[in-house]
Amino acid sequence: MQRRALLLATPLLAAPLLRRAAAQPRWAPDRPVRIIVAFPPGGSTDVVSRLIASPLGEALGQPVVIENRGGASGMIGTEVAARAAPDGHTLLMTASGPQAINPSLFPSVPYEPVRGFAPILLVAIYPLLMVAPMDRAPRSVAEFVAQAKAQGGRLNYCSIGTGQPSHLAGELFKSMAGIEMTHVPYRGSGPAVTAVVAGECDVLFDSALSSGPQVRGGRLRALAVTTKERISSWPDLPTIAEAGLPGYDAYTWNALMAPAGTPPAAIERLNAEVGKILTSPAFRSQLEAQGAVPGGGTSAEMGRFLEAEIAKWAEVIRAGNIRPD
Repeated sequence: MQRRALLLATPLLAAPLLRRAAAQPRWAPDRPVRIIVAFPPGGSTDVVSRLIASPLGEALGQPVVIENRGGASGMIGTEVAARAAPDGHTLLMTASGPQAINPSLFPSVPYEPVRGFAPILLVAIYPLLMVAPMDRAPRSVAEFVAQAKAQGGRLNYCSIGTGQPSHLAGELFKSMAGIEMTHVPYRGSGPAVTAVVAGECDVLFDSALSSGPQVRGGRLRALAVTTKERISSWPDLPTIAEAGLPGYDAYTWNALMAPAGTPPAAIERLNAEVGKILTSPAFRSQLEAQGAVPGGGTSAEMGRFLEAEIAKWAEVIRAGNIRPD
């Protein structure tokens, strides 16, 4: 009888608790929110941050402002964000460089890439194109690999800088293809693309945003896309994995994070609001115009993604004995 009475009473006892939980307001900022971008204005990380800022501000009921804190390969701004008050009012739009590559590339970084932050969600992935000079390029990845093996290391590949994603994508390709090539670093995407157009470099792994116009203009040949799946902006271009290197997957990315200790309610709200923005047709079309693919997912998924990226590029950096300039 007592057990039956308890079972009957349980919903009645729980109802007030559920009503109180439901009545609790969602986290909301009480002043402007700043998104720290650890790069100068105009780059892809800055652009995607500004695409998100306005609709996020409308959803939160507070202005969202962008604060560019560039320098030291993204480490200055990342450190500023890590040291900010963990109250949801300071966020970091991070990238693969400062968060997943720098911890293995440099002897030390002034922040904890994992423990120092609370992940919110993956915002965007930027596939790279494998491009080569138009006048003498092989027409496929398989032909390029065969040529590299036949020439015994005489081919080269350029990048937008030592330790940059385009460099590491080339190192990963070398390793998986079992070939040797000489790395030629340039200071930025513009000079590197120009060098390939001029025939000074045999191949370049570069963002679709910067190298794509040269491909569409007939000045470069695109051999493949570096992501494991084809992308909508280049539907006829095979992936490197399809073209003969199964498992190859390289790209850059942006993710939104907050300082460690930020309340879970704030992380949950920010994840939900930014997730809605990422699925909107207007945002998706703007992002695809930047040669990117929208992200998404949960905070936990972003955390696991970051740990996997750190481990992946740490192995490439170790195997290639890569050191910063």
